[in-house]
Amino acid sequence: MNVIRESPLPNLVYRGKVRDTHTLDGGLLLMVATDRISAFDVVLPTSIPDKGAVLSQMSAFWFGQTEHVVPNHMVAMAHDRPGVDIPPELARRAMVVRRAERIDVECVVRGYITGSAWSEYRKSGTVSGQPMPSGLREGDRFPDPLFTPTTKAEVGHDENLTFPQVVDMVGRGTADRLRDVATEVYVFAHDLAKEKGILIADTKMEFGHVDGKLILIDELLTPDSSRFWDMSGYGPGKSQPNFDKQFVRDWLDAQGWDHEPPAPELPEDVVARTRERYVEAHQRLTGRPIA
Repeated sequence: MNVIRESPLPNLVYRGKVRDTHTLDGGLLLMVATDRISAFDVVLPTSIPDKGAVLSQMSAFWFGQTEHVVPNHMVAMAHDRPGVDIPPELARRAMVVRRAERIDVECVVRGYITGSAWSEYRKSGTVSGQPMPSGLREGDRFPDPLFTPTTKAEVGHDENLTFPQVVDMVGRGTADRLRDVATEVYVFAHDLAKEKGILIADTKMEFGHVDGKLILIDELLTPDSSRFWDMSGYGPGKSQPNFDKQFVRDWLDAQGWDHEPPAPELPEDVVARTRERYVEAHQRLTGRPIA
């Protein structure tokens, strides 16, 4: 069993499902990606070795790749920032970021019908309440990416939001900007990943404001926040070979778990195979092993 360990660092200001955030001088934050894993919005009692390193290092890669589309909160990986004195094992999975005023909307962009979107479509012919064409198969690509925002729940499950609800929350200008920027980031990343043999089926992003400007925050295009499919095995009408935590979700569903806490322990083979998927996704997309 892989027991979850918390970050042994001072000045903890926020503990999310996966990340621990600590204050630094100069209005900066230290964001540490732990090896915790969540599924169906519940933190599991078992951790995945090296997962935190994959999340931080892959996010750093994508922040660099997409900064021409929208700025982001990343300043540097912790081991590249002078004056940040933390153990090497934590530094490899931590980044220094700018403090932002978070927008409480999960910006989900879907390029293919799968997961909860597929479940909803089978029941009602809609995705996030939007009518869809008849005859779609699981894994089919949408003609255009769909923006399907959700709430950003601190406890419990995220809930779907309509676009008018997002407008009511943040105003029309910000809502339009969230939709347009999130979609542009997704399209750019999808096309880049496709060149490397991975299809990004969907992803979720978070945004905030710094000095009144919209920026990307938290993580970006990781196996935790996205569905990565192996392009060589892709085919509509079936479950797709993946490099994300869908393997964990499938195992949990096979146990008959009701998606409410407490979640069951993951067996060693599921932990090992999940780690392999995360590490391979990083290698394929970035072209280098995790540090």
